[in-house]
Amino acid sequence: MSDDNLLQIQELLDSAMSSLKTAHALIREETGIMDTTRERHQTRASSMSGTSVSGRVVEGIFDGQNMVGQDNKQYPVPANYASKSKLVQGDELKLTIGDDGAFLYKQIGPVPRRKIIGTLNLKDGQYYVEAQGTDYRVLFASVTYYKAQPGDQVTIVIPEDGPSEWAAIEAVIV
Repeated sequence: MSDDNLLQIQELLDSAMSSLKTAHALIREETGIMDTTRERHQTRASSMSGTSVSGRVVEGIFDGQNMVGQDNKQYPVPANYASKSKLVQGDELKLTIGDDGAFLYKQIGPVPRRKIIGTLNLKDGQYYVEAQGTDYRVLFASVTYYKAQPGDQVTIVIPEDGPSEWAAIEAVIV
């Protein structure tokens, strides 16, 4: 394939991505839903059958950084737990709140996953992995755990179905 063809393909992809972003912004404006991913997680979490917060157990959906509980509250998931457990957006979690106030998370329903290879990048202080034309955010704890550096090739784990803003780092390819 010639360089001219590659440049033309890149321009077409950039144009398509720009159009998709514009369409996404317009639909958000019309529906009033500003974060469709969060809205989807809230809907799934509210239909879970776990015990309520007053029972010291909360079930919810991992959104990439936090757990969105049945009560639509966000509960912070420790980044080291999310990284080592390779949690991905959409995973079902159970939070047990101890009598001493300690939080204990357990993954109770992993979503189907797939693995892809991408390149780790650092933009505006946030780590991303560019893979298959998409930027996936990754936790800083994962980057430091694997001692990854911008430019490294990494294997990431993403949900098999549906869009995802976040990915879990599986390994650094050396």
